[in-house]
Amino acid sequence: MIPRHLTERVLERLTIAPAVFLNGARQVGKTTLAKQLIDAGALRAYYTLDTLETLQAAQADPQGFVDNLPLGAVVDEAQRAPELLLPLKRRIDAERQAGMFLLTGSANPLTLPRVADALVGRMATLTLYPFSQGELEGTQPRWLTRAFTSAFHMATYEPLSDIWARVAQGGYPEAVALADPRRRQLRLRDYADTLLTRDVQILADIERTADLARLLRLLAAQTCQSLNLASLSRESGIPHSTLQRYFALLETLMVVVRVPPWYANISQRLLKSPKVMLNDTGLALALLNYTEARLAEDELLRGRMLENFVGMELLKQIACAPETYQLYHLRTAKGQEVDFVLEDPAGRLFGVEVKASATVQTNDFRHLRAFRAWAGKRWAGGVVFYLGATQVPFGEGLWASPLQTLWRDS
Repeated sequence: MIPRHLTERVLERLTIAPAVFLNGARQVGKTTLAKQLIDAGALRAYYTLDTLETLQAAQADPQGFVDNLPLGAVVDEAQRAPELLLPLKRRIDAERQAGMFLLTGSANPLTLPRVADALVGRMATLTLYPFSQGELEGTQPRWLTRAFTSAFHMATYEPLSDIWARVAQGGYPEAVALADPRRRQLRLRDYADTLLTRDVQILADIERTADLARLLRLLAAQTCQSLNLASLSRESGIPHSTLQRYFALLETLMVVVRVPPWYANISQRLLKSPKVMLNDTGLALALLNYTEARLAEDELLRGRMLENFVGMELLKQIACAPETYQLYHLRTAKGQEVDFVLEDPAGRLFGVEVKASATVQTNDFRHLRAFRAWAGKRWAGGVVFYLGATQVPFGEGLWASPLQTLWRDS
């Protein structure tokens, strides 16, 4: 059993909040984590709304269902019975103590108004993503702390020879368990089919799931690009209004991740469109029917997938960090771009660029240098992740870092 880095945060929030909502895409490991907490004695009972009898009981008598829940109960896939939300609110308000319930869901509660409105001020929300590289290797990354304390130093590492295998594998637990790449891709495509034919129907009445599938593949091919719904509408043939609805559904199901733009009152004109990623590069490549070998032949997609890979690793570390960090991207109308911008609780800014190459040059830092000037006193540093083996400085607060330093202590 692979330990999850988020466990510590869940335990912490259970000592503070009456309810914790553990959300994440289907099959990322929420149920396994919840049952581990029960085994450890942190929670007491488990009920899943994925079974017909439990779901029907919750829908038939939501107040009675909630009144009879033992303290410390897990309600798995809670978004399937929104009727439970008001009874949960009433019981929490009546008894008001920490760790009453752990709810899990395969839909982002922040995009479901009934969830957010009913449990505002009563619920802490945490997000579980597919396995991180640190979890797969059994390491506890401290990269965010190092980044904002300038704790980098010159060092040489063993070359990361299997990066494209890592990108193609992704982090979905069931896919990771399969050693055969072909079987893994088949499993991930089956997962996508189930998501679009079953889970979407729970949230909305969608007749043309083929259009939704086409949009998801298009987003996989254009991962880490700025969101342009008009362009997507032209390429997919899906009407603009329908496309907005479909995109929102994919975001609610947490297979599509929106990275907001960073902008401030600076003289440069910044584009304010979000960047879009898929939650897992293994899933993205399976949707495109790209093997590791085929990816090696496609330079454009290879760069986008590596950027997606790094962006998701950053989000996974942010989700497990004891402090609150934010992830942004930056792009100007003149084409200057910083792949990712991190902001710490003090408002300091750290820039991240991703380069799918074994070498790095001074010119690769030009956008980070521009960002350093824009950030001013908020500047904390910047890094270019690359596929080489040596970590070296490139000027004030700028470093070239081998990609594996993101999840391995240096």
